[in-house]
Amino acid sequence: MLNGRDPRIDFFRGLALIFIFWDHVPHNPLGQITLRNVGFSDAAEVFVFLAGYAAVLAYGKILQRDGYLIACVKIWRRTWVLYVVHIFLLAMLMGIVFFANSHVETRDLVEEMGLTHFVTHPQQALVDELLLRFKPNLMDPLPLYIVLLGGLPLVLPLLLRKTWAVVAVSLAVYLLAPHLGWNLAAIADGVWYFNPVTWQLLFVLGGAAALHAQQPRPGDTRRLLRQPLFVAAAVYALVAGVLTLSWRWPEIHDELMPSALSDLLYPISKTDLSPVRLLHFLALAYVTAKLLPGHGWTQNWLARQTCRMGRYSLEVFCLGVLLAPLADMVNAITGDAFAMQIFTALVGAGLMALLGAWLDLNKRLTQPVRVANA
Repeated sequence: MLNGRDPRIDFFRGLALIFIFWDHVPHNPLGQITLRNVGFSDAAEVFVFLAGYAAVLAYGKILQRDGYLIACVKIWRRTWVLYVVHIFLLAMLMGIVFFANSHVETRDLVEEMGLTHFVTHPQQALVDELLLRFKPNLMDPLPLYIVLLGGLPLVLPLLLRKTWAVVAVSLAVYLLAPHLGWNLAAIADGVWYFNPVTWQLLFVLGGAAALHAQQPRPGDTRRLLRQPLFVAAAVYALVAGVLTLSWRWPEIHDELMPSALSDLLYPISKTDLSPVRLLHFLALAYVTAKLLPGHGWTQNWLARQTCRMGRYSLEVFCLGVLLAPLADMVNAITGDAFAMQIFTALVGAGLMALLGAWLDLNKRLTQPVRVANA
């Protein structure tokens, strides 16, 4: 039987939401300390992997307890909620961007946010929105999650019984998709920025990790530096970090980077989840899991606030999407002053934390009171 939620998962989901917000505010100084600056992967990989982890943990338990039909109904009910939220969020985002654009004279925020299609073809854009074909900037992760969660009933029963068989099939699809051009259609004869056919592997791996974490296994008493897999993962993460930092100085990078390695490594596709991105995230996740095996560290005050954001990831993600263009507007009006950029980044993260705290309080207030027997 699957057990309850792991606070470490909530913590890293919350941290990923902060990173996503900071990454989506142009020229934000705090965006320089997010995951994308220390390796090939970024917060998107964290978000999708942990979404798979949490989904299999939650709905796998429902399947075991209530059966397949009830699990399917609950999964698709949640998928419908995500779809409705996506439509509503996009409408709010467009309103905020149009408002912000009217106050910023130096840039065209409508074009930067990918909303030109709505301005030029409003009727077609509304249809494309309902079909998940119209996804302006900041909106890509939610449609990806909708598709991946909606397809979970197709693999969940087999994933619980034959985990590695499902992983093998998922890996085969991932490897074939870029070569065969498998992706979903987007506007203007385009394709999804996050290709669900490749990113499904990370979602499945998250689910497999959730099931693996439930299995009893003897602890490895060897020091971490004596564990070959840990050393290999740490070295790969370190090398990826050095390469990523070298991108800031193209002349040095081009001089030191062998052409053969450069041809093998680049381009690093985010759309198709390039293997070097996937391996970097898996290496980073493995090293982190080994370095933080327990969850006692999640009990300090700052970690608890981050965990709370992770527990209400949908609501906090939506708030972050809406705050990003507002922060960009304020920064642009003040001439992108460094102090204001720091201020808006911290205020935005603080508001996201406050939303998590409010939702947690509201949940506790609405829970029925248990009356002890006299």
